[in-house]
Amino acid sequence: MWSSVMKNQQTLNLLPVLALASFFDGTLEVELSGSMSLQPVLSGPDAAFLSSRVTFRCIRPDSSLPVTYELIRDGSALIAVVADLPGDQKALFHLKVTATSEGSYHCKATTPESTGVSNSIRLSVVTPASNTRVTSDPFPPAAYEGSRIALSCSVAKGSHLFYTWLFNRKEVTSLTSPPLLLTGNELVMGKVAPEHAGYYSCMAWSEVQGDRRFSSSQEVQMTVKAYLSKPRISYSIFKQGASRYGNVTCWSTRGSPPVNISLSVNNKEVGSVTGAQSLVAWFLVAMAPRQDTAVARCRVKTEVQELTSEPVTLEMVPVGGHVKVEVEYLYSADSKLVAAKLTCQVSRGTFPHISWLLNNSSLPSETHEDSLTHPVPYHGALADRRRTLFLAKLGPEESGYYVCRARDSYNDSGAWLESATVLVGVTEVFLNTIEVLTIVFCCFLFLMLAVGAGCVYKMFDHKHAQAQVATTDSDAFPLSAHTSPSGGRQDDTLSKDFDFESEITV
Repeated sequence: MWSSVMKNQQTLNLLPVLALASFFDGTLEVELSGSMSLQPVLSGPDAAFLSSRVTFRCIRPDSSLPVTYELIRDGSALIAVVADLPGDQKALFHLKVTATSEGSYHCKATTPESTGVSNSIRLSVVTPASNTRVTSDPFPPAAYEGSRIALSCSVAKGSHLFYTWLFNRKEVTSLTSPPLLLTGNELVMGKVAPEHAGYYSCMAWSEVQGDRRFSSSQEVQMTVKAYLSKPRISYSIFKQGASRYGNVTCWSTRGSPPVNISLSVNNKEVGSVTGAQSLVAWFLVAMAPRQDTAVARCRVKTEVQELTSEPVTLEMVPVGGHVKVEVEYLYSADSKLVAAKLTCQVSRGTFPHISWLLNNSSLPSETHEDSLTHPVPYHGALADRRRTLFLAKLGPEESGYYVCRARDSYNDSGAWLESATVLVGVTEVFLNTIEVLTIVFCCFLFLMLAVGAGCVYKMFDHKHAQAQVATTDSDAFPLSAHTSPSGGRQDDTLSKDFDFESEITV
């Protein structure tokens, strides 16, 4: 019973506390409801170009009392105030965007009875690109094939930028060939190839609410250098007055200038030249007949390479010995004679000059006479420094007696060495070689058939003769058994007949 009394007493003591809590809770609900109804709404851009103008709008909906609006940046900086506007009218805040305008904006609406704070809008200040240019690593934009090169689109100032690259005035995309890697403001080529060479430019641009502003660079030429190929060397001889010189040529078939080209003779450099636009150089070397052996080499050099040619022996051997013409006939698939190849062989001479004669006259291809002099075209071509003469057709104009002759190329007044005359080609009087061989073969075959037939006939005739001898012997032996009236004379006659038949049998 005592415990029940104590519980009732505690309950009575708590009643004032519960009543007070209920009062404050009702008051808080009323204030929060009022505060929610006074919350203003802020609208405006989230980005703007530098030096442009923007407008923020703030309104407290459903307010019957005059409202004072304040625009605040970053929670504390008061930007502007619009006072005592009717409750249904928006407050407009017009701003010129500067570099310090970027930040978070909200507005505060105040009435005689309450104050509310709006939502926040973060404004980004976009600086248009200017003074755009292309830079490279390495600089200038030139690299050997297989190397790495990176182009950058650089601007003097600008923010929130996008980049577009152009290669030979065409936009670079993921489908561009050759492949190029786009990374931020860089265009990267991991291993450059000759097809990467060309003109590059870029555009830096930014966009605000559909409005784009561009800044374009000038074109920059990128060069892809080729590595040098192994140099080659050759020489010729010419006469100047009483002296003779070797004109030595050094060259590479591939590479990018500038290239230093030098010549050494017997391991001693005798000349050097740097070609800014060429991969070929010429050097003069004094020459003399039967001079001591001289070995020449060419060398090419760039900042990354140095290569040497194979050695060449510089010598001057006069033309001499024998000159000979070799003829090779060429046939079609159906074994018809269609062309001929004539080769002039000179047994001695370093630089022979070859000339060809047809029927004691120079070839039309050597005289360079016009078609009025030779109305019928001559189907001949020279190759291998005139050592080889190809006759693509063997007609009346190409058929005849050919002679090749040789002299030193560096001595125009030197004597000619001539070969023996060679008859080449076919005319209507003569059959071609295949036809002649065919006729000879047919004749040989006919002869063999005739001989075979004779042998067969002889064999049958021999058997027939044996048969006749056997018949004669059977008739002769009985006669020899009778006594002849004339005695020994009859035996002699039979003896002679027997010897005759025996000789035939043998």
